[in-house]
Amino acid sequence: MRIEDYALIGDMHTAALVGRDGSVDWLCLPRFDSGACFAALLGGPKAGRWLLAPAHGRPSTGRRYRDGTLVLETEWDAPEGCVRVLDFMPPRGEAPDVVRIVEGVRGRVEMRMEMVLRFDYGNVAPWVRGEDGELAAVAGPNATWLRAPVTLRHERRPHRTTASFAVSAGERVPFVLTWRESWLGRPDPADPMDSLAGAGRMWKEWLGRCTYEGEYEEAVRSSLLTLKALTYAPTGGLVAAATTSLPEQLGGPRNWDYRYSWLRDATFTLQALMRAGYDEEATAWRDWLLRTVAGDPADLQIMYTIEGARRIPEWTVGWLPGYEGSRPVRVGNAASRQFQLDVYGEVIDCLHLAREEGLGADEQAWDVQCALMEYLEGAWKEPDNGLWEMRGPRRDFTHSKILAWVAADRMVSAVERQGMDGPVARWRALREEIHHDVCTRGYDPGRTTFTQYYGSKGLDAALLLIPRLGFLPIDDPRVSGTVDAVRRELMEDGFVLRYRQKADDVDGLPGGEGTFVACSFWLADALALLGRTQESRRLFERLLSLRNDVGLLSEEYDVTARRQIGNVPQAYSHVSIVNTAAALARGGDARTPRARRHPADGAAVTGGKGGR
Repeated sequence: MRIEDYALIGDMHTAALVGRDGSVDWLCLPRFDSGACFAALLGGPKAGRWLLAPAHGRPSTGRRYRDGTLVLETEWDAPEGCVRVLDFMPPRGEAPDVVRIVEGVRGRVEMRMEMVLRFDYGNVAPWVRGEDGELAAVAGPNATWLRAPVTLRHERRPHRTTASFAVSAGERVPFVLTWRESWLGRPDPADPMDSLAGAGRMWKEWLGRCTYEGEYEEAVRSSLLTLKALTYAPTGGLVAAATTSLPEQLGGPRNWDYRYSWLRDATFTLQALMRAGYDEEATAWRDWLLRTVAGDPADLQIMYTIEGARRIPEWTVGWLPGYEGSRPVRVGNAASRQFQLDVYGEVIDCLHLAREEGLGADEQAWDVQCALMEYLEGAWKEPDNGLWEMRGPRRDFTHSKILAWVAADRMVSAVERQGMDGPVARWRALREEIHHDVCTRGYDPGRTTFTQYYGSKGLDAALLLIPRLGFLPIDDPRVSGTVDAVRRELMEDGFVLRYRQKADDVDGLPGGEGTFVACSFWLADALALLGRTQESRRLFERLLSLRNDVGLLSEEYDVTARRQIGNVPQAYSHVSIVNTAAALARGGDARTPRARRHPADGAAVTGGKGGR
């Protein structure tokens, strides 16, 4: 099944992927980063799934989310009758529940249900027994209970639960799967119909707070629901995606675990939430960030768990064959221990934005910014692994140096415009030094473009962010030159690659990858800032067309296979939809601060209130 064949349901603690065929092929319990009990996504039906569909086996004829909710409706319309399955996860109470309700719409339809529970990413088959009219399953720390008003049959070999039943027009047959730690015992069962009403009400009330109006409103609202579903409610942390190891190249090894929170997403996520009126969620994200980065600035990581923990050891799941044979399947992420210079600028920029937009005073935020800046003053010249988590040798990546400039610039701005206290003269001098260094060593005057790293001939799509970050004014020829160079050298079929894999082994990995969705949105932003609004709109609308039928986008797009690839749904892609739509609605202004030319060599410094 293609990646775009999946829809998302969730309860803001975890999420499940439901295929067009009515099969739940991915679910981790009780959290996003827990072991999967349904892992057919990466290992086929034997690795765990929950199928609920008509017995005739024909494909579904339509699906959608109920208006303003994350309640999924999948419909099968056949000559003998029409049936609908509602899938959702109620707001988390005592324990997580997955509720599936079969509704008869027309005629009479024979249905089949098959549940294959496999804890620990398809590795552990539980012991199953009948208990009080339901089936209870237990394996080590995991226990589940399955309830339904039909006869449930469990087969010890091949360890699966099945049911056959018929549904007529007007009838409803609910199934409820509940998980809990095995030593705590059975929780109170969720009432399926009450849960349906509660879930619908919760999602509608949340989306009702959205203040975004204007062009592309449907796309923005859909993406905001997705971002909310990817948020871990207890802490406010946002996972990069709901999955692990969906490949960046079909059949290749570029398969990573994205069920963690990345600092690089901080500023753009905050912008998206605030632009839509979700200050409460933006504050929760800011507070998660402050708690997470507390400590020695030298120990700052690029990603953390959704709780803010630091250890994310990476290991391979050898018994899973991977999505369409894409090995290895990885759990954890070794890139968490990389040194990435840009995250210091990302965090400082995010905290600066929060203060500038009146998100709520937090004295700790300025202390954290000052501590990070003090460390950065001595570390910015060091080579790093770069924004894209290169597993090759460390280099002087141009984007990383620009984010070091962003850090100094925002600290200067905080003193000058926000009344904060700090060594502003020293920070101004540092800002000038970094700017001169980047413009001298990271720029190729012969090609009129900035380069991926100092001394390189290669390009990097992250350079499209230069005007948005305020590093140079939009009318500087180095900006348009870089945008044109990226379009010339990094585009495939109208979409943008992060960079080219070349002989310099910049990322230390074999094979290639698809075009990167967020980078293509960055190009749309840059075009809008350059006044090329029609080009920007055409690209933006083409990107929107890549979404699946329920509005979801993955990390990348394979222009040859014409399909989504990479982990799904990707928060970075959906944040980009919100921000680019908002920028186009404001006449193309996607910038973080405004920039003005430095009188000496064209260097830019911020001035005036930022156009965030």
